[in-house]
Amino acid sequence: MRLKLVPEKTNVPFMGLRKIAFALSGTLSVLSVVFLIIFGLNFGIDFRGGILIEVKTPGPANLAVMRSALSGIGLGEVALQEFGAEDDVLIRIERQDGDSKAQERAVGVVKEALADALGPGISYRRVEVVGPKVSGELVRAGALALLLALVAMLAYVAFRFEWKFSVGAVAALAHDVILTFGFFAVTGLEFNLSIVAAILTIVGYSMNDTVVVYDRVRENLRKYKKMDLSDLLDLSVNQTLSRTTMTSLTTLLALIALAVFGGTVIAGFTMAMIWGVVIGTYSSVFVASPILLLIGVRRGTEEEEDPGKTEEAVEQT
Repeated sequence: MRLKLVPEKTNVPFMGLRKIAFALSGTLSVLSVVFLIIFGLNFGIDFRGGILIEVKTPGPANLAVMRSALSGIGLGEVALQEFGAEDDVLIRIERQDGDSKAQERAVGVVKEALADALGPGISYRRVEVVGPKVSGELVRAGALALLLALVAMLAYVAFRFEWKFSVGAVAALAHDVILTFGFFAVTGLEFNLSIVAAILTIVGYSMNDTVVVYDRVRENLRKYKKMDLSDLLDLSVNQTLSRTTMTSLTTLLALIALAVFGGTVIAGFTMAMIWGVVIGTYSSVFVASPILLLIGVRRGTEEEEDPGKTEEAVEQT
């Protein structure tokens, strides 16, 4: 017996809910921008510069002891987190005033403080210093990657469908990106290069969902030339609802497992992906599709067919 999360035939009036959805999306988008202005993003070492030290302790790491040892050494903000094995610790220190020698002295101070607190046997697997020039370049590269992704998606949808479809697709993508930035502004989770990778993944996931719906819309536009556009969009979304729901839920199951068992190192990436899957699914239904209703689309030229035949074909697939 096959598991069916969605009934075989659904008739949810998605377009009838478009005003509520637009109001909700608009409100969340404005709030996201406001939160970004007020709180900003908690940029990680990748973007603001600093020192990253990967430490392996002689036994299970005691973060309380290590934090106490590093709190009074005068290096400013020091963050510690476990990752991987229980004796692996990642130490982040804000960038020190001065040149590269000042950063080297800070690393030496950290090593001395940890040696006094934990004794011999500490090994340092990695020491990285990210300067302000490098971090600035990373910010520009991340912003450029997001911009190019949106432009590429716009061109792809315009080529595959028509330009009016691309308006809805890019609006949905912009909606997802803005809300993701707002999510990180509100939660205060560290925003680093892995989060940029997560956002790019979200863009691809959301676009995939949107293209599936748009494919069905295009097919139905050719078949039902006399059907009201609102009803046609409802029909198209309902026909793809089972696929959309199953894809989203299976993806979320994997991401939730990562969130629970993946540890703190990938926590930001995982939370970004979970958030992105939820809003990406929402935007493909309640943002990308209703925009087609607002701007209108060109009808096809084929003969109109019986809707029952199409639904029967969908069931078979």
